[in-house]
Amino acid sequence: MAGAVVIGAGPGIGGSVARRFAREGLPIALIARDAGKLAGLAAALSPFGVPVVTPTADSGDETELVAALDAAAGELGPPDVVVYNAAIIQADAPGRLSVRAQLDAWAVNVVGALTAAAHVAPEMARRGSGSYLITGGMPEPKPDYVSLSLGKAGVRTLVTLLDQEYGASGVHVASVTVGGAVAPGTAFDPDEIAEHYWRLHTQPRDAWQREVLLSGAVTPG
Repeated sequence: MAGAVVIGAGPGIGGSVARRFAREGLPIALIARDAGKLAGLAAALSPFGVPVVTPTADSGDETELVAALDAAAGELGPPDVVVYNAAIIQADAPGRLSVRAQLDAWAVNVVGALTAAAHVAPEMARRGSGSYLITGGMPEPKPDYVSLSLGKAGVRTLVTLLDQEYGASGVHVASVTVGGAVAPGTAFDPDEIAEHYWRLHTQPRDAWQREVLLSGAVTPG
């Protein structure tokens, strides 16, 4: 029984994406560092009646992340879709963070996404189907968010590289780039954002998008 894996599951986009996929009957694996928060998110999925597993991992730690992905696959089977939503969001001007802190942010914001993809995408490619979706952001870099700007630029490039590596084998690699602060009832409502992940996952191959850019602008009707 396969399903959806949400890495960086939390009360914002991650939780909304999990609910959106559970609504379609997919089993859900929620991965994050905080077991207590995962338990709360899992409880919120109980009305959907789908299997839910909650392995813990720091997405910047390769050993922990791979172990969590293996635990999820052991319970639910190889996933149909993996959503990488983990990020360290912090204000940091140029030179404000130490080298160690910048590397720690890069490990979560970019390398974790690469680690997860390298672990799950080959199996998707072998069977000729699957989605690997990443939460992007910072469409314009900002000097007061250096580590996040660098990380989201890295994610954008990573999506291109993963598409080049696995796209021809049937793996849909894409990002949802969120151009503002996520909050319910705003232009960046997490439930509305989650719809884009479901749409990307269900797009026919001849209509695949590699990026959905959410600017918050109102489109004239």
